[in-house]
Amino acid sequence: MPYIALAIGVAAVSTSAVLVKLTTAPSAVVAFYRLLFSALLILPYFLFRNLPELKAFSKKDWLFSSVAGVFLAVHFILWFESLKFTSVASSVVLVTLQPLFSFVGTYFFFKERISFTAVISSVIAIIGSVIISWGDFHVSGMALFGDILALAACAMVTAYLLFGQEVRKRHSLIAYTFIVYSFSAITLFIYCISLQYPLMSYPTEDWVYFLLLAIVPTLFGHSLFNWSLKWISTNAISVSILFEPVGAIILAYILLGETVILSQAIGGIVIVFGILVFAFEKQLKRLVKMRMAKSEKGQHFTIK
Repeated sequence: MPYIALAIGVAAVSTSAVLVKLTTAPSAVVAFYRLLFSALLILPYFLFRNLPELKAFSKKDWLFSSVAGVFLAVHFILWFESLKFTSVASSVVLVTLQPLFSFVGTYFFFKERISFTAVISSVIAIIGSVIISWGDFHVSGMALFGDILALAACAMVTAYLLFGQEVRKRHSLIAYTFIVYSFSAITLFIYCISLQYPLMSYPTEDWVYFLLLAIVPTLFGHSLFNWSLKWISTNAISVSILFEPVGAIILAYILLGETVILSQAIGGIVIVFGILVFAFEKQLKRLVKMRMAKSEKGQHFTIK
């Protein structure tokens, strides 16, 4: 079930970049309404079923949930802003470099060892990002700036997942996501007010896109990722998100008329290859451990 949820989540988040591109509001305002509407949609169910669960949240749970919400808010600001300067293809491919940040984060926070294969895969993926950035540099300096913002957004969303991983294993999906989305919305509201962005007077189409962003990529995307955190690791989710660019690029081609230049195609393929090397290495290790465990059980049975 967690992997079915991941597949649905990846398809849902693939719509995010295109929906953001279609809006006319500032990036922070788009992010604010996306998280606000998401929290409001969850609120009735939360009040009816999960409100008593808040008593079980420890101080550490509240701290980690709030920090995760702030990181999610910063991720959306940086990523939405990147889409103003670079293409959907470049931005989405670069923001899916999450596994690199993920295994570095799990090494420092959870003491997971980094294998030689992981180092090789990261080098391959970095080469792919350099190819994309080099191609965008020749397109325009602003496109390169958008690529840098996308990379920063990638680091932020990985931090959001890492801080939420432990909390999610102890609490329900609704309680956790409501708290995180609420903290994100509050953070974005403060950010918008401080920069004096108008929060009203947007065309009807923008409000439709705000609501769609809340329903599709957030509730059917990020919420399913959070649900999956109870059974699978941040690394597994980060790897699955690698397939988001495929859907995003297809939608951008159909709805926005964007085309993929050669450097983006080559760089994207190199990045996906590098991360898949990392993913398959972990899966291979799991299979070997399972085989060894089965063989050990068989030997114990024979001895008895």
